[in-house]
Amino acid sequence: MFVAGLTLLGLFTAVERRSSSPLVRLGILHPAPLVRVNVAALLFLAAFAGFQFLATLYLQELCGWSTMQTGLAMLVIGIDTVLAPALTPRLVNRFGNTRVLFGGLVLAAAAYALFLPVRMDWTYAAMLPALLLLGSVFSLAYGPLTMAATDGVAEDEHGLAGGLLYTSIQFGTALGLSAVTAVSVAAGTGLDALRTALIVPVTADALGAIVIAFGLRAPATPNGPAQPAPAEAATTV
Repeated sequence: MFVAGLTLLGLFTAVERRSSSPLVRLGILHPAPLVRVNVAALLFLAAFAGFQFLATLYLQELCGWSTMQTGLAMLVIGIDTVLAPALTPRLVNRFGNTRVLFGGLVLAAAAYALFLPVRMDWTYAAMLPALLLLGSVFSLAYGPLTMAATDGVAEDEHGLAGGLLYTSIQFGTALGLSAVTAVSVAAGTGLDALRTALIVPVTADALGAIVIAFGLRAPATPNGPAQPAPAEAATTV
């Protein structure tokens, strides 16, 4: 499957290079910031998809919680819908997309790391700090990701840049789920296997933070006339 995927990607690239009206103009990928944003988006959503799957397995398969209990327990992650409209625009206008996004990725890795010592006798109160922090993370990371995806891109290519971002998000979601499943199965069964698989989300967000860190030297500038956009973008989670 990997060979087939790479072969199709190579064929797609060859066709796009020769096309007079390409679906994806390959030159759009030349600016390093755009590539960094897409890689960070892939890793960020890979981590979240993997964590959601593992948390659901823990609560339902190991702890015996019902589907309703599990859903309500993880509902707190949606706190970003309350925080983002007020918090994200202020932070982005003061520190810039890159710094806010970097902080979000670092805190995401920390949130998943807080779940690493998970035990069978954990109460919901023990899980809550990690879940609350993860909800806050989306306020810091998701909105800036959607805004940074079009920074420096010509206006007539904003649709293409947005398409690339959401392709990265979709691919990251599938990759994260596959990765934690593979690691969990390879590690055996039970709580130890789950703990081992939890290293995947921590690692993914840590790598995402490293990728974004290469752009921290750029000056922290506001987004100009499009300053209201952060709240709109961030609340789409």
